[in-house]
Amino acid sequence: MTWFRHIGNIKIGLLFLALVIIGSLLWYSQWIVNRIRDDNREIVSLYAEIIANTVNEKSDENLNFIFDEIIKKVRFPIIYSDPDNNPIYYRNLPENLSSAALLKEQKSMDIQNSPIILEYLLNGDSKFTLGYLHYGDSALIRQLEWLPYLEIGGIALFILLGFAGFNVIRNSEKQNIWVGMARETAHQLGTPVSALLGWVERLKSHPEDQEEIAGEMITDLRRLDQVSERFSKIGAKSAFQKVNMNLLADDVAAYLLKRLPSLGKNISLEIIHQEEVNIMGNGVLISWALENIIRNSIDALGKNKGKITVIILPLNPGAVLRIEDNGTGIDKSEWKNIFRAGFSTKSRGWGMGLSLVKRIVVDIHGGYIHVVESSKNKKTVMEARFK
Repeated sequence: MTWFRHIGNIKIGLLFLALVIIGSLLWYSQWIVNRIRDDNREIVSLYAEIIANTVNEKSDENLNFIFDEIIKKVRFPIIYSDPDNNPIYYRNLPENLSSAALLKEQKSMDIQNSPIILEYLLNGDSKFTLGYLHYGDSALIRQLEWLPYLEIGGIALFILLGFAGFNVIRNSEKQNIWVGMARETAHQLGTPVSALLGWVERLKSHPEDQEEIAGEMITDLRRLDQVSERFSKIGAKSAFQKVNMNLLADDVAAYLLKRLPSLGKNISLEIIHQEEVNIMGNGVLISWALENIIRNSIDALGKNKGKITVIILPLNPGAVLRIEDNGTGIDKSEWKNIFRAGFSTKSRGWGMGLSLVKRIVVDIHGGYIHVVESSKNKKTVMEARFK
């Protein structure tokens, strides 16, 4: 969990990345706008040359025809004014504009783009100014100028809603995890504590069996110590040691078999291994994972008579724990969900048992766990692989 130490740097990095993206978006959109403006200016310059070459005297009699027939396909607003900047003709502006309104539009255009001078070459050497062509930004340019801001606003709104939703989900998951961990703790402590209370009552009624009872009580006390060790190691990185998977599975089965009657279950639990299988790992956590899988199978059996089989197979390197039961089964759509924290198919479950199993197998031991097959009320096979 060392990444928590760098969370401040992560936030700064994300902020910097956001600023780079926003800056790049604004720069790119402005670059496109400038390109379109340059194209518009080239078009207006071409029209200015056409007008200057068409007019053959100090008048503008032909300008009306040129303006209406040649320039009518222009997509951006354009105004032709006389040498004193008085508007004469215009295109792509609202109809019936007053002189004052037209002059205001012209001044606005001159702020956006410098007007182009209409010059007529008089007597081959002197120039005569016919007027000016004023042009503004098209609707496309205006839309492009606003586009990055709309995009940034949309992205910001999406991030805001996503962040709010993420916080709601995260807080809900936190609550489920805390409650689930509390329930898992009670679940882990429940069996040995109940057993100890039972042994105490039996000791009162059968004092002659005190040696046998004392031995069982010691077993449950060791179990309580093991529960404490499990929770202390789940969040810490410990050195791996050689683990005999056969002995580990036998110990888990032996402990659970003695206490199955207290669960009101008519269940058989069988451990199958043909050769010694050893891996490098954390035996305390692996036994916890196996026990949780077996308990999950016990819950799946309900009140019916059932059978649970644990098969230990060697890998090169590693080992496979294959757990089979004839319980209620798991819908295929939920095969992956059952390992998520907070997910449970049980009405009274908190979804922590198999999520802890996944953390132990996958995150701590670098293994793999999945449901191999499952048929309703027939058979479920789960497999955990350790490297």
